[in-house]
Amino acid sequence: MYGSMQRHVIDLPKKVVVGDSILDEVGPIIKETLEANYKYVLIVTGPKVKELYYSRVKQSLEDAGYTVDYKIASDASVETAMNVAEESMKEKVNIIAGLGGGKSIDVAKYAAKESGAHFVSIPTVASHDGITSPFSSLKGFERPISKLAKTPDVIVIDVDIISQAPRRYNIAGFGDLIGKYTAVLDWKLAHKLRLEYYGEYAASLALMSARHVSQYADEIAAGTKEGYRVLVEALVSSGVAMCIAGSTRPASGSEHLFAHALSIVARNKPLHGEAVGVGTIMMSYLHGKNWKRIRNLLKKVGAPTTARELGVEPEEIVEALTIAAKIRPERYTILGEKGLTKEAAEALARKTGVI
Repeated sequence: MYGSMQRHVIDLPKKVVVGDSILDEVGPIIKETLEANYKYVLIVTGPKVKELYYSRVKQSLEDAGYTVDYKIASDASVETAMNVAEESMKEKVNIIAGLGGGKSIDVAKYAAKESGAHFVSIPTVASHDGITSPFSSLKGFERPISKLAKTPDVIVIDVDIISQAPRRYNIAGFGDLIGKYTAVLDWKLAHKLRLEYYGEYAASLALMSARHVSQYADEIAAGTKEGYRVLVEALVSSGVAMCIAGSTRPASGSEHLFAHALSIVARNKPLHGEAVGVGTIMMSYLHGKNWKRIRNLLKKVGAPTTARELGVEPEEIVEALTIAAKIRPERYTILGEKGLTKEAAEALARKTGVI
């Protein structure tokens, strides 16, 4: 069942705190979790999030006895992350905190890995499971894939803050989670055909995340606090599944390859989770699963299900499908080794109503 694999270490978050109005408790939460002699915290954030929330986090940390500074993540690139890492080592930073969305958190966790600092994840949107996972998606790698970075030592999620985030970003998180349905199928397929390691527990945890948000689709669609709490907790469990597997396998398959490919070819780039959701519709069809159910779930929450709704051209969908398998040739999925022909890609997109 499990196959063979090289030894890997399961590095899990030490503490995950999810609740209402807890942003002002960041300082005490970190202090009670990490060593007392850590004093210097560098916060990686974006300009908008800095204006909204940085002063509150800074005050909480200073009240807890920390020295605090910040760095604006101008982009999600390896160069930016390395600059943060170099500054952190120079200033002897103990803790790097990512405050914001995927860009800030990915930069912060990679900088923490390179500098040896502890990493704290403080998401302000629920757009994808990178808030928990030990992997970073940054521009500047040889390919648009996730690289092993640093597992968060502490994760603080204020549901009030998530509820105030732009709805589109939180709905993208739903799309990212729905992608676990096909990611696990791809992982099983690779195990069967390529004898790749397959971890039943990690796969089950990822699937549970997808099923959980599926059951709460109405609440998520309505933007209720209960719905968003379910959403962020599912994103946390998906990230933990990757920690356990030692790879992104339980959370990223052919639907993610499509999303990465679309980010390359599309002139107007959709959010990652939006593209993953549409990819899941098509990959469910290839797996012989109920792709209409996937489409209906996405429609229910108001997520894109077509090229038009994604804001991309039909030919860009087709091109992304033809190159998706080449994004990570070592990762076997339902797309096979060579991927889809243009004719097969167009037929798939039309059959599922994506174009």
